Amino acid sequence: MNSGKTGTVVHPRFSRVLLKLSGEVLQGGRPMGFDPATVARIASEVAQVCAAGVQVGMVIGGGNLFRGVSELGRNFDRPTADQVGMLATVMNALIFKDALDKAGRPAVVMSAIEMPRVARTFVRAEACAELEAGHVVIFCAGTGHPYFSTDTGAALRALETGCDVLMKATKVDGVYSADPTRDVDAVRYDKLSFDEVLDRGLGVLDMTAAALCRENGLMLLVFSILEPGNFVRAVMDDSVGTMVTNGRAS
Repeated sequence: MNSGKTGTVVHPRFSRVLLKLSGEVLQGGRPMGFDPATVARIASEVAQVCAAGVQVGMVIGGGNLFRGVSELGRNFDRPTADQVGMLATVMNALIFKDALDKAGRPAVVMSAIEMPRVARTFVRAEACAELEAGHVVIFCAGTGHPYFSTDTGAALRALETGCDVLMKATKVDGVYSADPTRDVDAVRYDKLSFDEVLDRGLGVLDMTAAALCRENGLMLLVFSILEPGNFVRAVMDDSVGTMVTNGRAS
């Protein structure tokens, strides 16, 4: 991949990544569901990253369709609501696989819940083999159990498949000291440690996911997917987002 300078080639800084997308990102400007242009644009970026030799796994939330912890979800038994949310992630995975197919990048959907007519059941060795073959692997249905968020599912799959980094793509361009949409004085961090994230209650990941990353040395990069090209930039250099590691940064 060319950096823009004649004769200068920039190599990816990661070899295998887990991209975590919130379901809400797929809405684009719509109140619910999918925005086809947004899905196609993100799929194109994933295809570009794969073309640069990076192996990509994905986890997509289901919040654009149903959230078990939402006001609606709280009207139902929590395990039932969470199971519905898991099925929402399966639908998102199938939609994104279709977009990747159209972008020319083969993809496989692997589910934590057995549904062989819809998706392959997650098997770690098979997932790693698909990644090594250059196929995008989209992990869905969370961990297969209620009470666990898709953040935790993403951290788990990233660790199981030996990813270099968990890349959380959000609507915000990094981690801030406070909600930047509500506090004009909120400060964006370039680097943080997991201890700092937990101590300051920054809400980057749920506590279970953050603990999994911290205890197993998995880096976390938080960046905005709303800016076109940011996923490619995040893989190639450190110009976007906030990196969270085990080392204390401030």
